[in-house]
Order: sequence, then C-alpha cells, then structure tokens
Amino acid sequence: MEIRLPGLSRRDDIESGANYTAPRFPSLYWPPQNFPYTLQNIGDIWRFTFLWTIIIYAIFHLGATGIAFLMQVGKRRSNWKYMWVVPIVYGLVAGFQAMFAGSVVSLVIGALYIGGHVTMSTWIPFILGWINLLVLVISSFAIQGGL
Repeated sequence: MEIRLPGLSRRDDIESGANYTAPRFPSLYWPPQNFPYTLQNIGDIWRFTFLWTIIIYAIFHLGATGIAFLMQVGKRRSNWKYMWVVPIVYGLVAGFQAMFAGSVVSLVIGALYIGGHVTMSTWIPFILGWINLLVLVISSFAIQGGL
C-alpha cells in the first residue's frame, strides 16, 4: 500500500523528459488552478530560488538604505558627501548574500526533491527566499548561542 500526500505529485505521474518545459519566472499560481506549474530540473529549482532570494534581499536592503538616508536628515552637509556609496555597498552585500544563501539552499532542497522523485511547486522557491531572509535577520542579532 502506497501513501500519497495530496500536495505532492510524483515524477512517475507527470509527463517528463522531452515534454517538460520550465515555467516562466515567477509562475506563481493560485492553488485551485487546474494546471499548477512545477519544477523538475535542478537548474530550474536553483534559478527560481536564486531569483526570489535576490529580489527579497534587494527589497529589504533597499529599505535599510532608506533608513540610513533618513538618519542623516538634519545633519551637516558634509555627512551627505559620501552617502551615494551606501546603496551601492548595500546592493553588493545583498547580491553576495543572496547568491550564497540562495545557491546553497536551492541545491540542497532541489537534491532532496529530485532524490525523492517529487516535483517542486513554484511556491517553494518563493518560500525559501523568505526563509533565507528570516535566517539573515535572526542571525544579525547578538544572541547567546545564536546561529
């Protein structure tokens, strides 16, 4: 007797191989939709997770840049001299962190999905991007025995 979870579709049940085409990014679908988009190749899983992670990191790092600019309002004019560097540095940091975190997480989770012969919903990389951000935020605090 085989137990199947309702949200998972096995690769054996889906036409794969020559008929498989990767969905366009972002391809988030509404769950009641008849034909959900799925990812079957590790390259597609990596691409979706990397893109979602870099988008989410960029939004939050740009928010931090905005706060850094707001903290300089009312200060001397000389403080504004090098403020143009802040968005560039934050953007580079966000890109490097997203590249590293998105790649590691997507390859590990993608290997688990492929090893289990299960297709991945396009929502999973989106959720993994948010999880990467939450780990980044939690690890930024000084906590005893933190990450």
